[in-house]
Amino acid sequence: MFDVGVMAGSDLPVVFEPIFKERIWGGQKLAAFFGKRLPANKRIGESWEIVDRPEAQSIVREGPLSGRSLHDLWATFREELFGKVPDTPRFPLLIKLLDAQEKLSLQVHPPQEIAESLGGEAKSEFWYVAAAEPNAKVFVGLRKSMTRDQFEEALHSGTVADCVHAIRMKSGAAMFVPSGRFHAIGAGNLLVEVQQNSDTTYRVFDWNRVDEQGKPRELHLDQALQCIDFKDVAPKPITPRGELLARHQRFFEVQKWNLVSPRDIAPLGQFAIVLCLTGELQYGGVDFTPGDFFLVPASVQHRSIYPWDKGTSLLRITIPAFD
Repeated sequence: MFDVGVMAGSDLPVVFEPIFKERIWGGQKLAAFFGKRLPANKRIGESWEIVDRPEAQSIVREGPLSGRSLHDLWATFREELFGKVPDTPRFPLLIKLLDAQEKLSLQVHPPQEIAESLGGEAKSEFWYVAAAEPNAKVFVGLRKSMTRDQFEEALHSGTVADCVHAIRMKSGAAMFVPSGRFHAIGAGNLLVEVQQNSDTTYRVFDWNRVDEQGKPRELHLDQALQCIDFKDVAPKPITPRGELLARHQRFFEVQKWNLVSPRDIAPLGQFAIVLCLTGELQYGGVDFTPGDFFLVPASVQHRSIYPWDKGTSLLRITIPAFD
């Protein structure tokens, strides 16, 4: 069994090393806005902050659990670190920061009932806009209801980009993107993404973009056409319900806190992942600044987060209570 005392008495947070992903549409804003130590002269589009996948593993950066992977922690110390959570082979969330220097491809993620037949994984996701340039947009859903045949005709005529619904976004806005929703992130957005643990994306249109070798990226039209919800018309950004931004079934819950005084991050027995958005905060004697993520284990007794600056805010990410 896991000895909570191994967390060095001060109930240290669990902090993981980020994994940077080069993308054709990425940039270097994760360094400027969030202090990430990015490789020079690389288009870094994604920083995978919390991930348990065969091809990518979050590794604990320091402390008594240093060097251990998230998968190891999930498999070995699940109840002690994460509390009562669904029995899944891997940690069920993937949490990222995204820098869209250019717009991403128009794409879709498969719903649960279709994913397995296509050899993929279901994926719904949540976006929080950490920063946005003037006139930055996201593309979500369709402008009007249409049939699959009408959508295919738009593909063949080169007008599919005219079918997607565009929304101008500002810092602090949030969007839920369920599986089956046709979508893309527009240029000039710096986002936090919380999603099901999946890396299945079916590209529909990539804005006629080519790579350094002059080749277009692969599209997945047959798969995408089976997944797109053609009745998903003009969705709107999230209207917060108090601090709650999103709760997706039993997969994830996201809250935004404006932290003005010390506060317990979660009840004893429930884990939470914290992202410092603005200001500065402290947990377990460790200071965190914007862009820093950490995990508060379910079993530790000390659960209070302390604001160090005025204007401190955070995202609190967890899995909804599970019986």
